[in-house]
Amino acid sequence: MYANSKKAMLLQAAARIVRRDGVSKLTQDALAEEAGVSKGGVLYHFPSKYALIAALAKERIAQFEGNVEASVAQDDQEAGRWTRAYVRASAETQGDGDPSVGLLAAAASDPAVMEKIRERFAEWQARVETDGIDEATATLLRLAADGLWLTEMLGLAPPAGELRERVVARMLELSQSQEGV
Repeated sequence: MYANSKKAMLLQAAARIVRRDGVSKLTQDALAEEAGVSKGGVLYHFPSKYALIAALAKERIAQFEGNVEASVAQDDQEAGRWTRAYVRASAETQGDGDPSVGLLAAAASDPAVMEKIRERFAEWQARVETDGIDEATATLLRLAADGLWLTEMLGLAPPAGELRERVVARMLELSQSQEGV
């Protein structure tokens, strides 16, 4: 979205702060220090913390959607294609690129930004419901994928190693089904 720009670098630094220290530690001073720029440089791009959080959420969602669309383009089976892409994108280890960083920051800080995020999730839900597989199965898979990245982000006993691989593989297998679970 902001590829190779100062703004992109600042958003990456902001994501690191939120992931490492929590949203309460995301200040313009902390961002300036993390990014190695002046506070004026931060203020130029993000005049308020809320502007920063809104941009972070927007950028992370756009990155996630780009990952979904790239996966869709590589899937040659029509039914369930978008659902499988959503599962794959959610299961990818994305480090600072994890969209949940922006979502967490937005949810904790700005109801208007959170409303935009709710709209995106509603659109994603509509996509899985019309993806050519049983809508209950598709919804179950979306919720499981969301739960996977949430448990990993918050350290809530996420599956690891071979079990995680099996869980993701089972989700993808279910997305191949033309019938309900």
